[in-house]
Amino acid sequence: MPITIGTTYVSIYKLIPNYLITKRYFLFGLYSLYTIIISIFSIMFSVFFAIAFLTNFMFTKVESLSRNTLFIITCVYLVVIIVSAFKLLKLNLKQSKYSGELEAKILEAQLKLKEQELKYLKMQIHPHFLFNTLNTIYGFALKKSEQTPDMILKLSNLLDYLLYHVDKPLVALKDEINHIKDYISLEEIRFNDTLNISFKDSNCAEALSVAPMLFLPFIENSFKHGKIIEGKLSITVVFECTADSIDFTINNSHEKQLSKPHGIGLENIKKRLELLYKNQYNLKISETRNSYNVQLKLDL
Repeated sequence: MPITIGTTYVSIYKLIPNYLITKRYFLFGLYSLYTIIISIFSIMFSVFFAIAFLTNFMFTKVESLSRNTLFIITCVYLVVIIVSAFKLLKLNLKQSKYSGELEAKILEAQLKLKEQELKYLKMQIHPHFLFNTLNTIYGFALKKSEQTPDMILKLSNLLDYLLYHVDKPLVALKDEINHIKDYISLEEIRFNDTLNISFKDSNCAEALSVAPMLFLPFIENSFKHGKIIEGKLSITVVFECTADSIDFTINNSHEKQLSKPHGIGLENIKKRLELLYKNQYNLKISETRNSYNVQLKLDL
């Protein structure tokens, strides 16, 4: 019994945790061999004195009793193997639990990092959007236009959307489209007769949801970088929806230049798409001599 206890102790508290679990296989094999040799010697030594004691030190009977030695060794190592197997199982379960907790912490950290990056991108979108809109209102205020109050009211609606909807992970597509329409109506006042815009949205059900402020940067860029050709800035906006996808297309009159302007809104929207809709979107931007085209398809 003491030999069984000692061998088991060495196996489960020294050999397995210090060498087998840490993948130091050579040392594990070497020290296991040492343990086996020492334990077998100890068993033989104890059996010899036990037999001698049972036979009253009459060694003529030793031969018949020593046949049980192999059985004793087998029983000792059977106990060691069973206990070691339970120890390995316990260590594996502990390692699995630790790995699961570590993976959960990593995922949580990645999620927080993703949320922080999205918040940073949204913080950049807000000033960019407000700067363009306030510039428009400022121009009309200088002219003391009667349309200025109406523009301020529309801006108020847009700000309400920014304050209470943009921080949500998803908003109804209908709300996003109405928000875009409010922005376009502001630009229609600013451009007056020089704007020719077409807006279509078909089959965009109330149930569809998207990330807020996802399409507006494309609309802003079409006004900001679009070119008035023959007295008109032409813009076409189309939303085509199905039960699980949104196909957004925008085209504006344009004059191709060697140096292409890159607005902060367009760069942000690419980053947001990669964060929010990775492997679920297809963005195509093409340019001809007189037009600039953007097509974004989202698989929801």
